This record gives sequence, structure tokens and C-alpha cells, in this order.
Amino acid sequence: MSKQENNLSNPFQETGKAKTKSNAFAQILNGEFLTKSFVLNNLPFIFFGLFLLILFVAKGYYVKQIKDEIRSTQVEIDQNAADFLEVKTIFESETRRQNLIERLKERELKESLNATKVIRLKPSSK
Repeated sequence: MSKQENNLSNPFQETGKAKTKSNAFAQILNGEFLTKSFVLNNLPFIFFGLFLLILFVAKGYYVKQIKDEIRSTQVEIDQNAADFLEVKTIFESETRRQNLIERLKERELKESLNATKVIRLKPSSK
């Protein structure tokens, strides 16, 4: 009998491609493909690819860590800016002219009503 007649007589028999696919799948499960010369000859390239894959995953974790640090630093900066505005507002309210005048009354100091005069001397030429 020829192959074609054999396939017609038994319809449940696997074809050549299906048999090859299952054979390749079985080799992967068994680990037989690792012993083939193609894998052994390309072992340095495979290790290099694995190294790059590990490097890529490590880079992802490193970027995530950097983003977390940036986010926490930004929160800290925002908090410091809010604290600065609060302290600046308190300082401005405490140093208002009216508040200073009231505090200076206790020491019996008065605000000058006259404008400040600046006296400048011209250098003498000798």
C-alpha cells in the first residue's frame, strides 16, 4: 500500500505535519531539543539573550523605585512650600506697622513723624 492509500484507509492516523508538531512539542517537554547541535552551537547567544532579559526586568524595577522616590520628594517639597507660606503669612501679620507701633508703646518708643534725612559729604579734593 502507498502512503496515500494508507491515509485513506485510516482517517484517524496523524499526518506528517501534525506528527512533526507533536514530536517537537514532545521534545521540548522532554528536554531533548537541548541536546541538538543547533542549541549547543548557539548557547552563547542564548545566554546573552537571557542576560538582556534579566537586565530589562531589573531596569523596570529600578525605574519604579526612582519614580517612587520622585513622588515622595515631590510630596515633601509641596509640604515645605505650604509650611513656608504659612510662616511667611504669620511673619507678615506680626510685622505690620500697626502691630509694631503697639509693641513699641510698651518701651515708650514712638514712630517718627518726620521723614528720614540722609547727610552726604562730598570728598574733599587735596
